[in-house]
Amino acid sequence: MAQHILDSLDKKILRLIADDARIPFLEVARCCNVSGAAIHQRIQKLNNMGVLKGSQFIIDPEKIGYETCAYVGLNLKNPAQFDDVVEELKSIPEVVECHYTTGDYDMFIKIYAFNNHHLLNIIHDKLQPLGLSRSETIISFNSAFNRQLPIMDIPVSDEIIDEEE
Repeated sequence: MAQHILDSLDKKILRLIADDARIPFLEVARCCNVSGAAIHQRIQKLNNMGVLKGSQFIIDPEKIGYETCAYVGLNLKNPAQFDDVVEELKSIPEVVECHYTTGDYDMFIKIYAFNNHHLLNIIHDKLQPLGLSRSETIISFNSAFNRQLPIMDIPVSDEIIDEEE
């Protein structure tokens, strides 16, 4: 994957919007001492580069009834079926993340379920038919924290591009 070198304005914009994704572009422009048009251009550039991957509201799963969060390590009978299994996992709404991994598992997924019984049904009825040789489930009691990567540690280009010229 290509690493993008960002200048100090990009970095400042990322810091501001990472803290509050709903901050108005004009407020970002004021904080950065540039025009609103420059911020729009930079945000578009960051989107096009794939640095920004959209914006969204974050739903608290527990508040809507999903009281069990689990991580499941999957081993496939036939690892050549990775792509097919990923497509099947995408069709299971309770599976919210899927990672190819090294180590003990072929894949590692994150699941939200209403309760342990619902989790058991997902594993038995939806995951086992995917051709697993084995799986291991780890239930999360609570998330200690969840955060974005710190913007302060990304490389910065010395050159600042002036989009208003």
